[in-house]
Amino acid sequence: MIDMATLLTIVLMAGVTYLTRIGGYVVLRNRVLSARATAVMEAAPGCVLISVIATAFVSRNPADLLALAITFIAATRLSMLPTVLIGVASAGLLRHVLG
Repeated sequence: MIDMATLLTIVLMAGVTYLTRIGGYVVLRNRVLSARATAVMEAAPGCVLISVIATAFVSRNPADLLALAITFIAATRLSMLPTVLIGVASAGLLRHVLG
């Protein structure tokens, strides 16, 4: 059975994640953004993705380094969604095969 503190932590983390996702829509719903602000908002998902995979740059695990290289190659040729899917799949597969 799951511990009550663990369950509460999961629920609160999900709530905070949801609030951060809708927060931008709520705050900016009646505003017109400049071209510069629009460019920043469009670049934000890429910045988040980089912060998640940046730890692989300092990894000594060959599976992580290979997955990072595959993800980099995919990012130079594909849009965001296929790149994320390829990165996750390659990391999972390589970690399973190489350990």
